[in-house]
Amino acid sequence: MPQMFKTWQTKSAKDVSFVTLITFISGVFLWLIYGIYLQSLPIILANAITLIFNLIILWLKIKYR
Repeated sequence: MPQMFKTWQTKSAKDVSFVTLITFISGVFLWLIYGIYLQSLPIILANAITLIFNLIILWLKIKYR
């Protein structure tokens, strides 16, 4: 969340690596799928929130190129 706010306030995403961000988003998405498979609410909620915040960072990274 702090990274998202910093990117939004400075309107610069140069501190965020695109490859690392895509890799992290992929891993969080897979954990979300795993949580859904297990029907584990804590895993689902934690990874859904993390995925949303990181998708926002990805959008800001693309927007502020």
